[in-house]
Amino acid sequence: MASLLYRLGRFSFRHRFPVLAVWVVIIAAVVVSAVSFAGPRSTSFTVPGTESQRALDALEREFPAAAAASGVVALRTPDSRTFADPDVQDDVATLAAEVAKLPGVVSVQSPYDAALVSADGRTAILGVQYDEPNHDVDQDQRDAFLKLADATTAMHLIVAPGGAVASGPAAVSGREGIGVLIALFVLILTLGSLVAAGMTLLNAFIGVALGLLGLTALSGVVDLNSTAPILALMLGLAVGIDYALFITARYRTLRTSGLEPDEAAGRAVATAGSAVVFAGLTVVITLAALAVVGIPFIGIMGLAASGTVAIAVLVSLSLLPALLSFGGRLVLPRSVRRASPGDGTARNRRPELGLRWVAWVLPNRGRVLGTGLITLLVLASPLLGLRLALSDDGSAPEGTPQRLAYDLISDGFGAGYNARLILVGSTDSPTRTAELVSEAATRIAALDGVVQVVPAGANAGDTTSTLLVLPQDGPSSASTQELVHDIRDTVADLPAGDESLDLTGLTAVGVDVSERLAGAFPVYLLIVVGLSLLLLTVAFRSLLVPIKATVGFLLSLGATFGVTVAVFQWGWLANLVGASGTGAVDSLLPILLVGILFGLAMDYEIFLVSRMREEHAAGADSQAATIRGVQHGARVVTAAALIMTSVFAGFVLIEDPTLKVIGFALALGVFVDAFLVRMTLVPAVMSILGDRAWWLPRWLDRLVPDVDVEGHAVATGVHH
Repeated sequence: MASLLYRLGRFSFRHRFPVLAVWVVIIAAVVVSAVSFAGPRSTSFTVPGTESQRALDALEREFPAAAAASGVVALRTPDSRTFADPDVQDDVATLAAEVAKLPGVVSVQSPYDAALVSADGRTAILGVQYDEPNHDVDQDQRDAFLKLADATTAMHLIVAPGGAVASGPAAVSGREGIGVLIALFVLILTLGSLVAAGMTLLNAFIGVALGLLGLTALSGVVDLNSTAPILALMLGLAVGIDYALFITARYRTLRTSGLEPDEAAGRAVATAGSAVVFAGLTVVITLAALAVVGIPFIGIMGLAASGTVAIAVLVSLSLLPALLSFGGRLVLPRSVRRASPGDGTARNRRPELGLRWVAWVLPNRGRVLGTGLITLLVLASPLLGLRLALSDDGSAPEGTPQRLAYDLISDGFGAGYNARLILVGSTDSPTRTAELVSEAATRIAALDGVVQVVPAGANAGDTTSTLLVLPQDGPSSASTQELVHDIRDTVADLPAGDESLDLTGLTAVGVDVSERLAGAFPVYLLIVVGLSLLLLTVAFRSLLVPIKATVGFLLSLGATFGVTVAVFQWGWLANLVGASGTGAVDSLLPILLVGILFGLAMDYEIFLVSRMREEHAAGADSQAATIRGVQHGARVVTAAALIMTSVFAGFVLIEDPTLKVIGFALALGVFVDAFLVRMTLVPAVMSILGDRAWWLPRWLDRLVPDVDVEGHAVATGVHH
């Protein structure tokens, strides 16, 4: 592989104009495809095979009106007046008339007709019904609904639109660009050249643009969830910058050692590029493996992100050498440009910080290892109290209409009103349906934690009927999650034959998604750990190095989960990241974090340890190889980790609670893994293992292919 990459890097460097032209044509073709075939972003979350999804499918088939999107408008009097006041009643009537005129709205339920006025008379709810399912409501309709909040200034009421219609597709705000600016600053400091830093960012932007445009083109034929492109953007930026940085840094090192530019480009792509291919392949495989979860939108998110990472790898291997050719000597630091090629001063410049660090770690390896392990375990300890739930309006940022509506309803009617459950009963006979639903209502009303059970309507033939169940507590509370199971267990024996009695609603869907993810998590983690051992055994032709790397990943993962629980579930320092502290962590996080963090952790493992392996293959003993590996890699790995942490941390500024927690966990995970595990514990463990680190049983040595991740064949001239 190294020989092939050597030829690719050298060819791209020598033929920069044709290579650039090819990429321009590719970009133009993808742009045209995106414009021609773009489709709407989806907000649907289908979970095939679950009870809540069966109920939703039955409603869409038998009772479309009940399956249509709905919203609520929470109303609150700002003074001592109540909704019995004639002026307030006039305001409600005026507002209801305005809501009825909104695009897509088919009916408005007055709080006076539905007894939706709180006991103290100061909070009320307007019910809003649309004519199509929530995933078919377009953004213009959602925006018009959210603008109802502006009515607060014209009325004697606080008006807060909420419910399913108020929750539109996730979107970036531009504030996450702060992370990119920090990344640029780190690049300039690391590379000492504005041109080199600019080319590195340009390389990443091109890869991300191609990935996002490709997803836009596919959105016309694939049900693309709105979160998928943002996750692809997050990962594409991070790995795109990192991969380009590693190749650029190796190219500059080779240039200052006296190699000709084209030879330096070829060897940089062969050595650092080999590590990029292996690291990128690891990320792609682990993200694509999210399809094993069995939830379509999770699988699509994984495939979208893995495709963007694959493009980042291709751009770094082929376009980046051409860009380096255009940059000439301007990609080198100013001090090096002033020196003549091969100047000893330039050649002997070393990242002294890395040398000082490893020189301290190795003599203290026992204490370093013990302290590091204790620190990671302490950080991971809150993981024992982890609770999972899908994000709801209660975790929306304070000040948003959705959060205000949630809080007003909770204060006026109880938190359970925001966790409404729907029981759907279907039979072939209207009489039997009525009996089935009536018996179910009686049993459910007797359960602890149920505030009210009321009929919610039936289809035209009365063969499908619904019940509205109001829990006592909110949607993310443990008691409500237990109540969902209690209701299902209580009515499980009522249906017979083709009859069905299924529980659904946003809260029930959230419980089913969380349980499906929790059930798939051990299998997925096993796949990831097995993949780690397999790939690293092939990469380093060693057994102990892969085991050490996998244990390090699990420690990083545990510490990341622990701190995330403390912040987003317990509320420790939550204000610093804008978290609401809902009492549960988003259930999407564990499986996404495992897939993404594993790939990124292996990036730094491969980039750092491959240099140790390279030095060892060149004849250095284990201690010297460890020192030189950290010495040569510390500066670049540090810069890459800071860049990736900054990019992910920028997404903490997004208001969407799911993306916020993902951005926080990834930023923290990368920081912990890069600095505490890879830069600290790895050298300590490698020093303790000594030459045993590279041991491989003879029988396995014959089976494992030699992929030459370190580019040894190129360095020794075997490629010629």
